[in-house]
Amino acid sequence: MTVAADSQTLTVRRYAADDATAWDELVGRSRSSHFLFRRGYMGYHADRFEDHSLMVFDGAKLVALLPANRRGDALVSHGGLTFGGVVSTAAMTTSTMLRVFDAIVGELRERGFTQLVYKAVPHIYSPAPAEEDLYALFRHGAQLVRRDVAAAIRLDARLPYSKGRKHSVKQARKAELEIERGHDFHAFIELEARVLAERHDAVPTHTGAELELLAGRFPDNVKLYTASRDGELLAGVVMYETATVAHTQYIGASDAGRAVGASDAIIDRLIAEHEQAGTRWFDFGISTEDSGRYLNAGLARNKESYGARAVVYDQWLLRLK
Repeated sequence: MTVAADSQTLTVRRYAADDATAWDELVGRSRSSHFLFRRGYMGYHADRFEDHSLMVFDGAKLVALLPANRRGDALVSHGGLTFGGVVSTAAMTTSTMLRVFDAIVGELRERGFTQLVYKAVPHIYSPAPAEEDLYALFRHGAQLVRRDVAAAIRLDARLPYSKGRKHSVKQARKAELEIERGHDFHAFIELEARVLAERHDAVPTHTGAELELLAGRFPDNVKLYTASRDGELLAGVVMYETATVAHTQYIGASDAGRAVGASDAIIDRLIAEHEQAGTRWFDFGISTEDSGRYLNAGLARNKESYGARAVVYDQWLLRLK
């Protein structure tokens, strides 16, 4: 699909395997620059999603990407990622983004899509303002259909721990735990699976093998931290780390680990280390269920006790017919 506006011609086409280098190069220069959008991450679960990612060109120049998959007659951006809106560099302007959306919408209609499900990138993942896409969605009449609530700490303006959390962390520091970066994702996921089954009737999104694969591909981004005593694994935290955000992908502790505050010990250390390193945000992820309509108040309070406060993860629906 080609759109001409104000002497600017934009062309949209579907991503192909030969585009991987160009795709990853633009992701590396983009404002969010998140490893989730790199083809090595998106490809690990390619068997579960029919990739239909889009690339937008101004002439021969690649100016924007849309990580996406096809789900029936809907394009989802992206079903296998927590979020995945238009990826662009700091050169993107509001006028250009409007043209990008015109081109994408035209392409989708031409290909017979009837819906665009758009999972916007939360603002904390961009070091500079990057919400031109939200305005473009509004201009096209999209509806906000889902809003999840996460909790994050602005590390250069930290709120204090709650009184109860201060006590828990103090006790955890006295437990003489061995806290280190771990590599046995299988052992941690086994622990996490037991915890989720017993306490939440749920299962981990990833297997140990998948996390091991991703950590191998992205060793600076996917990390496991563990707390042990006398050789026994008591707790673990899997982190997804970027230059801007340190995100807790998984937090799990055994009964023995909870008794000594093993998770507190890990998180307290990670918060301090990322604050010292200059990371802007420490994100605990969402505390909502049922597409955002139900708040797990206890889970939210737990995260907020570290000084975290609400950040929303939004999902939009644009009907194309």
